[in-house]
Amino acid sequence: MTALHPRGVFSAALTPVTEALAPDHTLFIAHCKRLLAEGCDGIALLGTTGEANSFSSDERRALLEAVVGAGVAPDRLLPGTGVAAVTETVALTRHALSLGVATVVMLPPFYYKGVTEDGLFAAYAEVVERVADPRLRVVLYHIPQMSAVPIPFPVIARLRAAYPGVFTGIKDSAGDLAHMVSLVESFPGLAVLAGADPLMLPLLRKGGAGCITATSNLVAADLAFVFRHFADPSQDAAVEAAQARIVAARNRASRFAQMASLKALLAARTGETGWRRLRPPLLPLSAAEEKALLED
Repeated sequence: MTALHPRGVFSAALTPVTEALAPDHTLFIAHCKRLLAEGCDGIALLGTTGEANSFSSDERRALLEAVVGAGVAPDRLLPGTGVAAVTETVALTRHALSLGVATVVMLPPFYYKGVTEDGLFAAYAEVVERVADPRLRVVLYHIPQMSAVPIPFPVIARLRAAYPGVFTGIKDSAGDLAHMVSLVESFPGLAVLAGADPLMLPLLRKGGAGCITATSNLVAADLAFVFRHFADPSQDAAVEAAQARIVAARNRASRFAQMASLKALLAARTGETGWRRLRPPLLPLSAAEEKALLED
């Protein structure tokens, strides 16, 4: 079987914003470098946790340029480039490739609901054909609870047959371990990445490739330890202890609105109060919520 790509722990990185609610490049670059130092294999920036769909294409391009310009290796970045318009997805994907970033995470076009499998295949195929770059690698993004556009198995099979070597992975954020395991079993060589932190370990044990997760913003070191040692019987106790911390952190961050909670916890950890800000329509926790969260 071919090596899974991408493989490892990838942080679905939070995006800090300035008082003017623009992406804070300086704070974000420092955060990316900290996550890599803590053991992440890469950064999946500009995804759901990163508030990507609240930012314009120009803002997304500028943030990616800033990270690459600050010395973060392009092959450790997995930016989200999938938006509702095919032409804009193409432009964002071409831009990533122009910076040496070859692997992108791609939502399906998500405005129209109930689209056919033929339509979904056509949208992804149009992107690949228009980008027309042999370096391109795509991680499909299955998050139907947000996009309301699931990516069915027949579409994955058609895309992999039509474009060998392009569709190398899938981030499954539906929260259903059985679905992830079915992906592993149905598509040998496809990197199946858990979108929920607690599910990485059981997925790894079934042949999964790792994770792209939100709580990694806080527990990157524990996730990295689990990934590297889950198959080592001598580390079973340490792996289970790390997994317990991961589950506890995920549960804590899910008590209130998740992204606001993660940002409040990161602000408390780093002392950087700017982390508390989100771009509307998302809002920070109330004072009472933040107090309860930090006392938890």
